[in-house]
Amino acid sequence: MIGQVFPPLPSDQSLAILVDFPTEVNQDNLPWKKRRELAYQWYEGLRKHISTIGLIGLEKIHFVAYENVGSNNADLPDFLYQSEDVPESDLSNLDNLPNLLRLPFSFKETGKKISLHDLLSNHQIFLCPTEYSTTAPLKVAARKYGFRAATMGGFSLDMLPALRLDFDEINRRVCLLKTKLDPAIKAKVQFSVEKKELYDVSFDLRFRKAHISGGRFPERGSVGNLPSGETYIVPYEGEQKESSETQGTLPVEHEGEVVLYKIVANRVVKVIGEGSIAKREREALHSEPAYGNIAELGFGVLRDFGLKPINEVLLDEKLGFHIAFGRSDHFGGQVGVKDFSSPDKVVHIDWVYIPETQPKVEVISVTLVFPEGEEEVLMERGKYYFEM
Repeated sequence: MIGQVFPPLPSDQSLAILVDFPTEVNQDNLPWKKRRELAYQWYEGLRKHISTIGLIGLEKIHFVAYENVGSNNADLPDFLYQSEDVPESDLSNLDNLPNLLRLPFSFKETGKKISLHDLLSNHQIFLCPTEYSTTAPLKVAARKYGFRAATMGGFSLDMLPALRLDFDEINRRVCLLKTKLDPAIKAKVQFSVEKKELYDVSFDLRFRKAHISGGRFPERGSVGNLPSGETYIVPYEGEQKESSETQGTLPVEHEGEVVLYKIVANRVVKVIGEGSIAKREREALHSEPAYGNIAELGFGVLRDFGLKPINEVLLDEKLGFHIAFGRSDHFGGQVGVKDFSSPDKVVHIDWVYIPETQPKVEVISVTLVFPEGEEEVLMERGKYYFEM
């Protein structure tokens, strides 16, 4: 998998597997524990087969743990804890590393404290099966340090089938979507709620290019999700002289409650709804206005490969149409850490529009508009309208 996802480059020497750990006993949960255990098993396997890894140019494998940052896509801490180098002649030392089924506080004692700068400077490849997504901070940092990374926030064993798919075919499909999104200046999306009320949102795509997540990171500085399988674009946020034309009313179903978000100039300006979740969303928007930024319009392709949602955004968003709120600078947008009240309040949250996650809300159509006024229907009734 590493050889396919990260085609070997002459500069490749070191790979790091990153995990975050809870800071309180009651913060931990079984999926988090299992994810740490899985990451450690990968580390053990790679270390014990270092000669095979050498065939793709890697000389060192490190396991790196850090205290969780509390939210998806917040910046990483200044210091982390890295496993010491293990001599090839004494791999039994691996047994002295912490048992990752427990809270790995002991990693602070057994691991080597390392600055974030040194970590990013000395590794060329990262695998990040963390509790909280690292996509945003690593995308930004990769522009400076030139490493490659696969971010896997919320990864679980249920996602393993998505790592066994035909990456070439996935890549072909997401590239095809990019060719359609890149020249578009607008995406008109119509939603229905409980097959009755209709709502429309127009997304301003001017001055933007789409990005692909096709399971391949061939170039230095490239960072993306595993599992892969989407094309996404940041709506124009109004940073130039012209204001953003993204506007409309967006329905999102949360735990059975449909909340309406009134959008003007690419920002949520009003939350409509009488339920407890609508109240929660109003409070979230009031405390963090940057949360209301429309950060991403995404198009997943994995549903056609027979995959089903597992209630983890990392996979579920790759199954169909989705929209994200919050941070966007890691995708080429303008909203970043500086726009939130503190680093631990930074969010990038995806809402996925497939029947299993939002049964009351349906995507009736997605229509792209081009500079000369011509239009193309991209999706209808939640499915792609053209032949993939």
